[in-house]
Amino acid sequence: MPGPLDGLVVLDLSRILAGPTCTQLLGDLGAEVIKIESLAGDDTRQWGPPFAVDAAGQATDLSAYFMSSNRNKKSVAVDLTDADVQTMLHDLAGRADVVIENFKPGGLRKYGLDHETLCAAYPGLVYCSISGFGQTGPNRDKPGYDLMAQGYGGIMSITGEAGEEPMKVGVGVADVVCGLYAATGILAALRHRDATGEGQYIDLALVDTTMSWLVNQGLNYLTSGTAPVRAGNAHPNIVPYQVFATSDGYVIVAVGNDSQYARFCDYLGQPGWATDPRFVTNTARLTHRDTLVPMIAEALMGRTMQDVIDGLEARRVPVGPVNTIEQALESDQAQAREMTITLPAPQTATGEVRLIGNPLKFSRTPVSYRSAPPATGADTEAVLKRFRGDL
Repeated sequence: MPGPLDGLVVLDLSRILAGPTCTQLLGDLGAEVIKIESLAGDDTRQWGPPFAVDAAGQATDLSAYFMSSNRNKKSVAVDLTDADVQTMLHDLAGRADVVIENFKPGGLRKYGLDHETLCAAYPGLVYCSISGFGQTGPNRDKPGYDLMAQGYGGIMSITGEAGEEPMKVGVGVADVVCGLYAATGILAALRHRDATGEGQYIDLALVDTTMSWLVNQGLNYLTSGTAPVRAGNAHPNIVPYQVFATSDGYVIVAVGNDSQYARFCDYLGQPGWATDPRFVTNTARLTHRDTLVPMIAEALMGRTMQDVIDGLEARRVPVGPVNTIEQALESDQAQAREMTITLPAPQTATGEVRLIGNPLKFSRTPVSYRSAPPATGADTEAVLKRFRGDL
């Protein structure tokens, strides 16, 4: 069944993670994504181990990192400094609906592939640029990687244990969220293009998007004037809402309101904690967090993880385990939701690769998994022959 973006052509000049996350999502939704790589390939092809291996046990150019965001794409490997290649890509942009790139601001101008040139030549084109700090501002020319975006954007200042060093999130979340914003912006621009015939330019920055998902913590500062600090797994506005140790693992207790708190106290065998003026409301619990949390921690330490989960679920108090990645991806829930998929990959020893699935579940236009992440330049000849013929 055709996807919702069936027939859309995306010229993907991006690499690493933010842009590829966006274009993989567009590809899953049915768009044809033509990934332009250097002759050496996307940098992330070498970001391993681990790598998918071939029949001889040798590493292929399919690193796990690269495969995380490059399915449903055709790989065209070219030399951007070649004038003929520049002309070909210019013409190919004219057949595309979308161009996305993440070069440094102004970096594509010397190739004639910048947004001013292409948008002027093709007024219906949607062109999206992703950079560390955006196309304007005093930092526009500084490089931007996920780690630097997390640092500059503020999220690291509130991640980690109190009194310890700032900590990044365990994955490239600044890149991933930026990619999701890019996809949303592109779809909105296409909606406008389809209604008016006008394409447009989208300027997106890793640091801007990182600041955008500071959400309540950012508003805590803007509202109070006091900068939030690191508090480990504790929530800045809700108590108890954090990780607790049990006798055999860790659980998450997420008490979202006062009635849930009363039921939580019932499970602990401490009904008096629910009526104690220090703890009876969430505001009071926040004020007396340093008293209450150690009491809860001591009460839970002598119980098993499963006992806590079963006991709180029976009382309709939000609770859950802290899974390893293996436990998460191999869980019956992940399998029921098709959050892991397998695609054919003839160049690998097993003939297939296992990937993380797309979380979108459509009732009429489901996502599709048409091809595994490609080898470097696997589609160069076929794509160029096809589009040269069209041109």
